[in-house]
Amino acid sequence: MSEVSFYEAVGGEPTFRKLVDKFYEGVAGDPILRPMYPEEDLGPAADRLTLFLMQYWGGPSTYQATRGHPRLRMRHAPFVVDAAARDAWLLHMRAAVDSLELPAEQHTVLWDYLERAAYFMVNSMDAHPGGPPAR
Repeated sequence: MSEVSFYEAVGGEPTFRKLVDKFYEGVAGDPILRPMYPEEDLGPAADRLTLFLMQYWGGPSTYQATRGHPRLRMRHAPFVVDAAARDAWLLHMRAAVDSLELPAEQHTVLWDYLERAAYFMVNSMDAHPGGPPAR
């Protein structure tokens, strides 16, 4: 008998769609983050994030099949991701994670990953006064 993936344990695709939809509700009106999305409609970005998160947590590998390796830092390199952008991203993602009302252990696992990912994506020296940029 195989273990249940985190993807399955939290409710599968509907849970990740709810997470990402809530996140992009915040992004849509955010003065720091919204300019990073050149598309008029945030739908394509939301779909990409949903597919990535589903795959990462043990769901279908649709993201890899359609987009290739995630290469998150490379894909975000054209954008200045500084401390303000990171903090705005975390603000909206925290609201999204909290909206899922997951059991505490699942909430913590998901949040810890997303928080680490946000810090990993910072690519601007402005976010690291007195220190080297995160590269």
